[in-house]
Amino acid sequence: MRLDKPIGILLLAWPTLWALWLSADGRPDWLILLVFSLGTVLMRSAGCVINDYADRDFDPHVERTRNRPLAAGKVSTREALLLAAGLALLALLLILPIASPLLLELAVVAAFLAASYPFTKRFFAIPQAYLGIAFGFGIPMAYAAQLGEVPAAGWWLLAANIFWAVAYDTEYAMVDRPDDLKIGIKTSAITFGKYDVAAVMACYAATLALLGHVGSQAQLAWPFYVGLAIAAGIAGYHWTLIRGRERAPCFKAFLHNNWFGASVFAGIVLAYLLK
Repeated sequence: MRLDKPIGILLLAWPTLWALWLSADGRPDWLILLVFSLGTVLMRSAGCVINDYADRDFDPHVERTRNRPLAAGKVSTREALLLAAGLALLALLLILPIASPLLLELAVVAAFLAASYPFTKRFFAIPQAYLGIAFGFGIPMAYAAQLGEVPAAGWWLLAANIFWAVAYDTEYAMVDRPDDLKIGIKTSAITFGKYDVAAVMACYAATLALLGHVGSQAQLAWPFYVGLAIAAGIAGYHWTLIRGRERAPCFKAFLHNNWFGASVFAGIVLAYLLK
């Protein structure tokens, strides 16, 4: 479940929190906030288990993943599948008190995305884009929970998250590129090739532009744009880390994306406080 490595939970949580605040004009329902916070932990944990199940034959050949429980033979595939199913069931039960037909439909789609993402590395040239949809599907779910519908802003916000996920997960993939090339897994770091750094920065720019559009449509106050400016500065810092394409700095850049998401969220919260 990788609860000892919370970066995945945070990268899933930030866009969900953006959507909860934006959809509720800065005053989200606290029950909905609690359900989505716990659901984020459960679904990320289930996603990690399914990912390790899907990659159980690859992980032993990758330096960073060879000691994961399934790869190292510490747990069985049956135990892993039972754990993933149990986590997904808990997430479903958690959402029932606030569920509408639309929200339940979106929850089913979210579960499918989480379960299928690990397998896209076999045939998608940029599976990170699929990850962006899976990690961002809390966005339309948040709008559906708060408003009973998903307006255009929710889909624009999802698009922003897709570009952000391609940026940070390409940094992550740059760490494993030598191993992935040997075993035949497809990643954006391999697809972008020598243009990987430029592609990461272009994705950050697209993320910020789309977020700016959403903020403009919501008529957010100036702190939102300060948050975007800080996030842009963080993206610039990541460029200094990844331009040498060395494993440790690339992984550091990936982990540092927590602060990118936090900066955007802080800007949203403060903008509504001053609205």
